[in-house]
Amino acid sequence: MNNRGMLRIHLASLLQASGMSKNKFCQKAEIQHSQLKGYMDNTISRLDTDVLIRICHTLDCSIADLLEYVPAEQAEK
Repeated sequence: MNNRGMLRIHLASLLQASGMSKNKFCQKAEIQHSQLKGYMDNTISRLDTDVLIRICHTLDCSIADLLEYVPAEQAEK
């Protein structure tokens, strides 16, 4: 994290709420399991807009549901 804050990715909770298995999600969203893990663990360093679109389309959610900006002072807590 840097002094400007961070992005928190809510894929794990959205996927759980959808009731879809990880395997089915990867198939529908056309992403690899390694990509899914990075997005779910919030360890991905570069977001791919095409992947984000496929995630939102597959889960029928908005980008605001998926990504959250957390200011630095809140992220440190």
